[in-house]
Amino acid sequence: MSVRRAAALTLSLSAAALTAVAASPSNTASAATTPAGAAGAAGAVASPPRLPGTAVPSSGGRAAGVELRLPAPSGPYAVGRDVLHLTDTARTDPWVPSAGARRLMVSVYYPARAAGDGAPAPYMTVEEARLLLKAQGQDKLLAPEVLAGTRTNARSGARPAGGGHPLVLVSPGFSLNRATLTVLSEDLASRGYVVALVDHAYESFGTTFPDGRTLTCVACETIEGAPTDAAEKELLARAATGRAADLSFVLDALTGRRPPVAGQTPGDGSTTGEAPGRTSAKDRVAAKDETSAKGQAAVKDEASAAGDRTADRASAAGDRTVGRRPVWKRSGMIDTRRIGAVGHSLGGNAAASLMAGDRRVRAGVNMDGTFFAPVPDSGLGGRPFMMLGTAAGHSPGSEDASWARDWARLDGWKRWLTVKDTGHFSFIDIPVLGEQLGVTDPGAPLPGSRSAKITTSYVGAFFDRHLRGKAQPLLDGPSPADPEVTFHNP
Repeated sequence: MSVRRAAALTLSLSAAALTAVAASPSNTASAATTPAGAAGAAGAVASPPRLPGTAVPSSGGRAAGVELRLPAPSGPYAVGRDVLHLTDTARTDPWVPSAGARRLMVSVYYPARAAGDGAPAPYMTVEEARLLLKAQGQDKLLAPEVLAGTRTNARSGARPAGGGHPLVLVSPGFSLNRATLTVLSEDLASRGYVVALVDHAYESFGTTFPDGRTLTCVACETIEGAPTDAAEKELLARAATGRAADLSFVLDALTGRRPPVAGQTPGDGSTTGEAPGRTSAKDRVAAKDETSAKGQAAVKDEASAAGDRTADRASAAGDRTVGRRPVWKRSGMIDTRRIGAVGHSLGGNAAASLMAGDRRVRAGVNMDGTFFAPVPDSGLGGRPFMMLGTAAGHSPGSEDASWARDWARLDGWKRWLTVKDTGHFSFIDIPVLGEQLGVTDPGAPLPGSRSAKITTSYVGAFFDRHLRGKAQPLLDGPSPADPEVTFHNP
């Protein structure tokens, strides 16, 4: 199977959904922030479905005057959000070594006291939205301000709820900004979880950092430029394990604790931090292995997006390191004994790889991701894992053989669930927004609101069972309330 398909497993939206697209005026936005050829190459590796911009007004211009909004979370808590900029000085960036230390952006969602406390949290920056739309050829159909202005439920800096809460680490699909998993993150936070939603530098079409620069998808070009299918698969496997190292570092930074084997020293209690004390040889070897010759094109790394910064971005000037204190000022909310991980596509593979290398993570979920980096033959130490995917792409006997292989290796509580009438992106925000503009993928007709409900219900139930110890009949077998969901046990 071509990695152009395997990298994201049925990523493209059916062309039939595009037939209603009308002609539109030229996009006058500057392309100065996009490395030459980056969007096209990135799209060939992991092209998301056409965004809601496929629905345009009858006048033929950009969709305007539209307000997109995320569904209300299901839990009893209001949701707060902080944004952190973290730097892991123990590792060089694997895609652009000349950029120096590995940098991450993290949106931390948490249970809050009152819904009206704090300013509304932005969905993404206008520049991130512009690059995402441009990469998909939708920049003339939907104004980036509309996508960036999507109404969220979280409030920036809201007063936190009391008590200790489980932590869930979240990794998005390859090429996608972390904002595309906001629905799931907000819902988990409303149920009482602290959620760390991570953007991995140079692995999305656009991620804006506090200095205003927006890093683009150098990794997409690197992987697409691999000489063979096998070489592409190897790079994707290394990307998954590299993300696992990112997530382990974020865990260190948020908790101020080192993992049992690989030592780490996170930063101080400000909104930025670094971990120069990490001494894991494994991480360093992984970073060296992941380094690509194409990543040396530093000129492609950091496009200027001055004046287009996230409203609740990290505000501290520069990274600082003081002892082993957590970088997040609300770290006392985290119960370090109850930690999980979930991801979409490559991020789901990363969740499994994280569990393989960091025993602090007690439970994990892969949402429709190929296991390019396999689950170890020895399993995950008896810890629970759930696979949630499309019926077409991830039922037993489907083209992606990695699920059957790794299902046999999972040695703890496990579930293999598929959802009919879904596509690869049915587990993230995109179909939710598309539905609001009347756009449905003929190849994945399940409405976005319904796929979001299934995703949040089953992922939430999984973590409630394994991080909170609450019985969850939803996970015991098929439910008449969810006829789209099939339980597999090959």
